[in-house]
Amino acid sequence: MKTIGGLVIENTDNLWLRTWLLFSLKLHLSEHRPQSEHLAALAQLQPSTPLIIAISGAQGSGKTSLAAALQLLWAEHHVQSDVISLDDYYLEPAQRAERAHLWHPLFAERGVPGTHDTELLSSQLAGFRQGKAQAWRRYDKALDRAGTCSEPSSARLLIVEGWCLGLTAQTEQTLRPAINALELLQDPDASWRHKVNQQLACEYQQIWQQFDRLIWLNAPDWQAVCRWRAWQEHPLQQRGLGKTPAELEHFMLYFQRLTEESWRQLPDRADFILTLDQQHQLKKLTPDE
Repeated sequence: MKTIGGLVIENTDNLWLRTWLLFSLKLHLSEHRPQSEHLAALAQLQPSTPLIIAISGAQGSGKTSLAAALQLLWAEHHVQSDVISLDDYYLEPAQRAERAHLWHPLFAERGVPGTHDTELLSSQLAGFRQGKAQAWRRYDKALDRAGTCSEPSSARLLIVEGWCLGLTAQTEQTLRPAINALELLQDPDASWRHKVNQQLACEYQQIWQQFDRLIWLNAPDWQAVCRWRAWQEHPLQQRGLGKTPAELEHFMLYFQRLTEESWRQLPDRADFILTLDQQHQLKKLTPDE
């Protein structure tokens, strides 16, 4: 235990990370000076081992923006971090087509568990934990193919953001009934749902287990999620790009099941919860001390 600037700090990496995230998130919400002073003190005791922070949240909830804000805030305190997204590990169209042929046609659409290169992501996270600099994969969504990898860095903090991080497999009882038109019409025997669930139960849990802390952006309801995702698409639509409203409505159906499952699972699993209101404003941090 050590005292810096009047702040008592546990010199243990996991406890350091919890305190670091608490003051970072409080500062992000309120911009109060005391939190900045606490961060400055904590920055003098940077972790001795690499640590991984997960940010989970529905589409359009602000995961990318939060990750970027935290990375910038930490850089101001001379704490280097890397940021990656689960989306950066999408399988390319030919790989998804192969799974669509072998497993179910719905795997041709990227997004759900089973459409990511989990082997590569898991390997890179393990390498990061061993202190090996990683050239993180990037994915060009516009071209639907892997892009140029990031430059390797010596960062000891890694933020991983993604829409289903931290979720575990659903029970058979929960899985069986169709919840929307996509499942009812294109997955009447629930074979796609079972395969997604199987992927989530195995390969994805191996990734989640490498997270040290989980932050969850808690959206108010599914209608808000769809509305926020439509806001994201609007600039592209104005340029004649992106999905039409009908295409976007259909696309969101792929994500509905696990997004709704997050409201059942993540309140008890997340280390920090940032609650958003209907206007997409961050209203509350839990816990806040």
